[in-house]
Amino acid sequence: MARRSGLQGWRRLGAVLMLASGLSACGTLSRIDPLPVRELDASVSPTRDPRIRPGDQVRSHEVIALFTRRLARHEGTGAVLALSGGGANGAFGAGVLVGWSEAGDRPSFDIVTGISTGALTAPFAFLGPEWDDALRAAYTGGEASSILSPRALAGLVHPSLYSAGPLRRLVDQNVTPELLRAIAAEHAKGRRLLVVTTNLDTQESVVWDMGQLASQGDEQALLLFREVLVASASIPGVFPPVMISGLQGDQIVEEMHVDGGVNMPFLGVPEDILAAGERVPGADRASLYVLINGQTGRTPGVVRGSLPAILTRTYESMSKASTRTHLAANAAFAARNGASLHVASIPADADASALNFEHDSMVRVFEMGRTRALAQEAWVTPDAELAAQPPVVALEGPQTPDGN
Repeated sequence: MARRSGLQGWRRLGAVLMLASGLSACGTLSRIDPLPVRELDASVSPTRDPRIRPGDQVRSHEVIALFTRRLARHEGTGAVLALSGGGANGAFGAGVLVGWSEAGDRPSFDIVTGISTGALTAPFAFLGPEWDDALRAAYTGGEASSILSPRALAGLVHPSLYSAGPLRRLVDQNVTPELLRAIAAEHAKGRRLLVVTTNLDTQESVVWDMGQLASQGDEQALLLFREVLVASASIPGVFPPVMISGLQGDQIVEEMHVDGGVNMPFLGVPEDILAAGERVPGADRASLYVLINGQTGRTPGVVRGSLPAILTRTYESMSKASTRTHLAANAAFAARNGASLHVASIPADADASALNFEHDSMVRVFEMGRTRALAQEAWVTPDAELAAQPPVVALEGPQTPDGN
């Protein structure tokens, strides 16, 4: 029954996708023409762009250099934390972090990366156990329960089924000037906080150096910090895209940013390092922790012949396959370099749904993560994670000839 109950969220997603498709001609998002830099409002001060794009070799090398230099020089701890997407299941990752603190062996991370719901967790994870109470409140305080409430429906006026209003309120409530000052202080020590969004216009993943942004220290930085987190968590079709200004030559353009999980499930070892296939000096003292806010194991079963069942099963299968592929690539890097890789995920037989933002459910999932970490049961090797398979279950009961 627990597994069957957990599938309700995936079926709900299928209904969301169908309804969003049906409403696609109703809600639209206006795009503005490029604006010459000379016409920029004087109240907007130019700053160093915190974006690290795939084609930006200079900035990409900064991330690689951080990873390699600190390892080779034995600076910092050599620990990296990568937080995945997963919607409401982000409560699991939050619980793991809090339980890890309670267990007393949670490391200080040199680099923390976040995608989607992992992006919302990342600032607190970056700042350490002193911010655990704020992290717990963000996921179990009740504010998140309104994210997919009927009152947030907005398909007729936005290019999405739901308004981003509740999500924005959650981010605004938690991302404060105090939080940014604390992040800026850690950034000055050489640590890095990175968040990923997907630029739909270019079909590229964009890595945001959130510590650099926090170090700007003004209202403009606070607003953009919040916008990036909202964008990283905005599932296309479910929430509207976030328009963020960028510079192309001598023109200001609006870029359409959405969920960072569209292109990658998590950001662990930088892609350029994985692609090079070379040994990294000092990597044998690195510890990479990948916290997956979801389940990675395949769940064989009989899929109903209805469109919602097919859509949700397809989305679930693609997400899990992408996660396993990224895990395998990071595991190969770790094996090649003698680094340690640890993986935590929601147990395959647990009742959890990425779309169930009800308060009681989020508290239960949070406690699942906390108790597993406290009992030293959360982290496993990548081999154990990839080998774990739940028992075969049927997704539905007996079908009638018409597939219903």
